[in-house]
Amino acid sequence: MGYIRAEEILPTEIIELIQEYVDGANLYIPRKPEHRQEWGAKTTYKRELQHRNRLIYQDFLSGKTIRELAEHYYLSEKSIQRIIRIEKCTL
Repeated sequence: MGYIRAEEILPTEIIELIQEYVDGANLYIPRKPEHRQEWGAKTTYKRELQHRNRLIYQDFLSGKTIRELAEHYYLSEKSIQRIIRIEKCTL
């Protein structure tokens, strides 16, 4: 996320008002609710994780142990258990 200098886009009066609350610090201004996007909407990463999780579940069903899956996918055993639990419920 890039930063925009307030003095480039905001009137001096607004900057002075904001400075009464936050002086010299970075301030995050959230998006309007109607402009929000869910996590992963701009990249393919969410889809890649879903695919990986399906593969983990398929490997589990085919007989691989949680420990084997954790080592193969470089995840903790707890993460593998969570993924299996979630995948089991979504099918």
